[in-house]
Amino acid sequence: MTGEAVVLGLRAAKVPSRALAIALDLAVETVALMVTGTVVLAAQPALDEAAAAAVVLGLSVFFLLGLPVLVETLSHGRSLGKLALGLRVVRTDGGPVRFRHTLVRGLVAVLEIQMTLGAVAVISSLVSPQGRRLGDVFAGTLVVRERLPQAARAQSAVPQTPPALLHAIGEQLVALDFSAVPDGLWLAVRQFLGRLGQLDPAVAAGMAERLAADFAGRTGRAVPYGVHPAAYLSAVLTERHRRAWERAGEAARRQQAFAPAPPAPAPAPPAPGAQQAPYSPHPQPVPPTPPTPQVPQAPQAPSTGFAPPA
Repeated sequence: MTGEAVVLGLRAAKVPSRALAIALDLAVETVALMVTGTVVLAAQPALDEAAAAAVVLGLSVFFLLGLPVLVETLSHGRSLGKLALGLRVVRTDGGPVRFRHTLVRGLVAVLEIQMTLGAVAVISSLVSPQGRRLGDVFAGTLVVRERLPQAARAQSAVPQTPPALLHAIGEQLVALDFSAVPDGLWLAVRQFLGRLGQLDPAVAAGMAERLAADFAGRTGRAVPYGVHPAAYLSAVLTERHRRAWERAGEAARRQQAFAPAPPAPAPAPPAPGAQQAPYSPHPQPVPPTPPTPQVPQAPQAPSTGFAPPA
């Protein structure tokens, strides 16, 4: 649980799995150090004892401190040993680790693991309820199990609810009053359902029961018998979204009904150079157009068929 009272549901790694991961990492780092040191010293046979000691010290710092910090930073908390055992280093709030977290863990690991052969790390992990060593305490980190067994995955699925029972739940949810449910509870339900597949089965079942009981206390209606709490919370959240969509649609229709009518289009401007008649409150009668006089046409002579010579 974080300082904001948010239950993360992360499964902390046990001491044996962490010790095995550290042993695998140290074995790989030691072999890489020995091979690299041998190659470098063989390539430079003219080095004196002081220069050779400086080379060995620099390689030791790189492989035992710099390389683990670099690998955990780039892989977001998964070294070779942790990757093989399904472990991962995360922050206490569940977020990925950064360079400062891995650097603090690496510096403290030199004292509590390498210089004391892991005795201090084992004691601090056994004393801590979450199995955190001193490096985790100073860096604000936690080693969790990222890969669950197959049996735990099979149990983490929410049991299927019969369709008839779901229909009955829907009829009950329509009549529920959500006004007493605070926004914090809705946020907790949404976050829980979003991370349901990533939680430990026991943790997920306990969180679902607590959230469903809290919701039932706010609405005054208990969870129906035979319905899984997680399925009931999913149905409740769906009903809330349906009501929100209905309110949004009703507000849009009401706004459209009371919207002002669009203004009439402005008259076209007169053509350039045209004179506009002065405005008069009384319309002037339009004089009638005089008829066009008909011009009489002369009668045409009958055709005789004679054509004058050209």
